[in-house]
Amino acid sequence: MSGGPAREDLDVVVIGAGISGINAGYRLQTMCPNKSYAILEGRDAIGGTWDLFRYPGIRSDSDMFTLGFPFRPWRGDKAIADGSTIRAYIEETARELGIDRKIRFHHRVERASWSSDAARWTVEAVRTDTGERVVFTCRFLFMCTGYYDYAGGYTPEFPGVDRYRGRIVHPQKWTEDIDYAGKRIIVIGSGATAVGLVPALAEKAAHVTMLQRSPSYVMSFPGVDPMWRWMSKRLPPSMASGIMRARNTAAGKAIFIFCRKFPQKSKELLIGGVRKRVEGGFDVDTHFTPRYAPWDQRLCLIRDGDLFTMINAGKVDVVTDVIDTFTEKGIRTGSGRQLEADLVVTATGLKVLLLAGIPITVDGEAVEVGNKTMYKATMLDDVPNFALSLGYVNASWTLRSDLACQFVCRVLNEMDRKGYRACAPRRTDDTSADDVSGESVFPLASGYVQRGGTQLPRQGPKRPWKNVHAYLGDYFTLRYHAVDDGVMQWRA
Repeated sequence: MSGGPAREDLDVVVIGAGISGINAGYRLQTMCPNKSYAILEGRDAIGGTWDLFRYPGIRSDSDMFTLGFPFRPWRGDKAIADGSTIRAYIEETARELGIDRKIRFHHRVERASWSSDAARWTVEAVRTDTGERVVFTCRFLFMCTGYYDYAGGYTPEFPGVDRYRGRIVHPQKWTEDIDYAGKRIIVIGSGATAVGLVPALAEKAAHVTMLQRSPSYVMSFPGVDPMWRWMSKRLPPSMASGIMRARNTAAGKAIFIFCRKFPQKSKELLIGGVRKRVEGGFDVDTHFTPRYAPWDQRLCLIRDGDLFTMINAGKVDVVTDVIDTFTEKGIRTGSGRQLEADLVVTATGLKVLLLAGIPITVDGEAVEVGNKTMYKATMLDDVPNFALSLGYVNASWTLRSDLACQFVCRVLNEMDRKGYRACAPRRTDDTSADDVSGESVFPLASGYVQRGGTQLPRQGPKRPWKNVHAYLGDYFTLRYHAVDDGVMQWRA
């Protein structure tokens, strides 16, 4: 007779086998070699975002020298790589370092609960391949689940959509059976997904229209960095990769600071860069001049200017207008323009979903993440033995993910040295609720942040509660500052 779900006890449970989860596995193996761990992955593959998204033109929106792992540097030629190349890189990293043997695929976590008496988390999951229910208990729970809903992206409710006779697909749901060769296509959107998708579709399509309600800031970026091309032939690979990582990290931060401090000048430079790329009197003021300031939303990278190349070739046009209604043959805009299409792609954004929607409780009380304050951009106030990996909005995700992984390992080692069973950051009198700002940890005006911002943790006005999105400061804070800082509370 069955004794209930299978149970397994571990030191650490990591949830998610994307970039952050693989990063966590490596740091646990090297910094906490005596700790047992497992990575629970609800899907059947490694890679997270880079396995989920399969639409044409899927590529990194950060350079690969900073998106790559510092312990296994990127050595490919492409500075901006396509999704399949990134997926293969993550898979190879996991395989070469033995991390893949720690991954439990088809394990969809349904809930996690902390018991202060036992000083352990109980993680309940279901095997999506067999239906079997399984339970893990662990000393520390590390969420590497990203920030958006894998089940589906965001699509507004467009009027008349039921009348349209063609196919409508969100990029997150792109499948291999979609035949777009020789077709007329409308891509709704102007963000990073749209600017990668449009030129890729245009290679085979009869014509592509990028229909946007408002423009985004875009910046051309070389697919192959000339500096890397030069150094890779003259320096040892590890040295060349390290230099590229440092250079690009510093350059990205410098661009961000410049945009924030000199918004008008940076706007002129970004728009001027577009004017140099497009030909034939293209209306840059209408189609590539946003209403917001640079870096209120993420900059969109155009690899080798491919979007502009397709515009100049007449393969792509840009329409800046609102949607009045879908029609049988396409879309009618607010100005009355009729756009016909065989296929409509709604590159209209993501749905924010933190912790993969997994409910967590502490001693029976539900944890509302949106009401929590984030400590060192890694832990939540008063949630014991718990961390989550959230990347930067102004730089590569991996840069901070790796720092978060190292910090978790430092916390685990400190607990071992001092004989502690539990720890959690706590707001004291100096960091009371009155001192916590209403600002989320993603201070952007992007649509997905505005729609789902209440799910994101809050941040305070100063460190360690302020999320400054600055790699250099986080580097020293998370790697070298004392773990026992007076804010972290410990329990034997």
